[in-house]
Amino acid sequence: MSLRKEHELHERRFSRNLGVGLTLAALVAIFFGMTVVKVTRGDYQMQPTGVSNGN
Repeated sequence: MSLRKEHELHERRFSRNLGVGLTLAALVAIFFGMTVVKVTRGDYQMQPTGVSNGN
């Protein structure tokens, strides 16, 4: 069993992946928050299925 130091390339790749992951998580949280606000405010309302548009 040998303990080898990680190469510098792996450290850079990990920090880049961590940054991309955190950015993606932040975008998901923003979109989820916007959806919750839109639904609770009542801006999103489904059209009744039995109503015609007059065409």
